[in-house]
Amino acid sequence: MNHPLPPAPDRDELENASWAKASRSNGSNGCLEVAHLKDWTAVRDSKNPGGPVQLYTLHEWDCFLDGARNGEFDRC
Repeated sequence: MNHPLPPAPDRDELENASWAKASRSNGSNGCLEVAHLKDWTAVRDSKNPGGPVQLYTLHEWDCFLDGARNGEFDRC
């Protein structure tokens, strides 16, 4: 099923987003922050908040979470 892409968030939306650090972050090198925007979920490196941001549509984010809950990304 195709899901049309919403307009990309503008700089203000990203700068004013409420970023939350991943609950499993413990100060090590693998810390992520997530912001739920109007039409997107944004992910960034918590150690580099001014750096690149990955954007996922709401559908993509829901599919990712569903896969994570179902063990699709577990190492065997």
